[in-house]
Amino acid sequence: MPLLRSLLFALFFYPGTVVAVLLSFPGAAIGRKALTAVVHGWARWHHWCAVVLLGIRVRVEGPRPRGAMLVAAKHQSMFETIEMLLLLDEPVLVMKKQLTDIPGWGWVARTYGAISVDREGGAKTLRSMLKEANRAIAAGRPIAIFPEGTRVMPGETPPLQPGFAGLYRALGLPVVPVALDSGRLWPRRSFLKRPGLITFRFADPVPPGLPRKEMEARVHAAINVLEVSAATNHHPRSS
Repeated sequence: MPLLRSLLFALFFYPGTVVAVLLSFPGAAIGRKALTAVVHGWARWHHWCAVVLLGIRVRVEGPRPRGAMLVAAKHQSMFETIEMLLLLDEPVLVMKKQLTDIPGWGWVARTYGAISVDREGGAKTLRSMLKEANRAIAAGRPIAIFPEGTRVMPGETPPLQPGFAGLYRALGLPVVPVALDSGRLWPRRSFLKRPGLITFRFADPVPPGLPRKEMEARVHAAINVLEVSAATNHHPRSS
C-alpha cells in the first residue's frame, strides 16, 4: 500500500509542480501578490496530495509566529520545506545554493524571496544573506531556516551550523524553534512515504541578544524535543 500511495503522489504532485513553475513566470512579472498566490496554490496542492493520496495528517502545537522573526526548524524531509509556506505568513526560506541554482525553479524561489546559502562562501555569503534577510524584515516577513544545515534521520541531533548564530546576532530578532517528526513517514532519499501523523511543535520565542552558547542550547533543545520524546516512549505514534 505505501508503494501505491507513493506512486499516486508522484503522478499527481510533480506534474502539478511543473504547472506551478510555468505559472510563476507570468506571476512574477505581474507582481508579488500574483507570485504569492501561485506559491501558496502550489503549497496547498502539495498538502492535498500528502493528505489525500499519502494519508498524512498534520498536527500543529503552539502558537504560530507572526511578523518578522527567525523561525528555526528541525529538518527531516522535503515535507516541512513546503508545509512551512502554509504554516507561516509568506515566509522567506533559507536554502542551499544548489536548490536556488536549479533552472526555472531556482529563479522562482529567489524571486519569491528565498535566501541562498553557499557553504563555501564564508563572510561574503553572510553579507549576502544579511542583505536579503533585511529586505525580508522590512517587508514584515518571517525568515525560516533549518539551523542544522541539512536533512537528518529521525533521532539524529547534530550541532547547529555556525552561520545560524551569525544571522541571529546580526539581525537582532527573536527565534521561534520548531520541532517536527516528518522523517518517520517521509524518509530522506526514499521514494516510499507512509501514512500517519506529522507533528509541528512551535516553542516559545528565544529572545534576541543572548550569548551564543545559551541561544544555541535553547534552540537545539527545542527543535529536538520530539526526538527525545520518541526515544523515551520506545514505540511509534499511532497512525
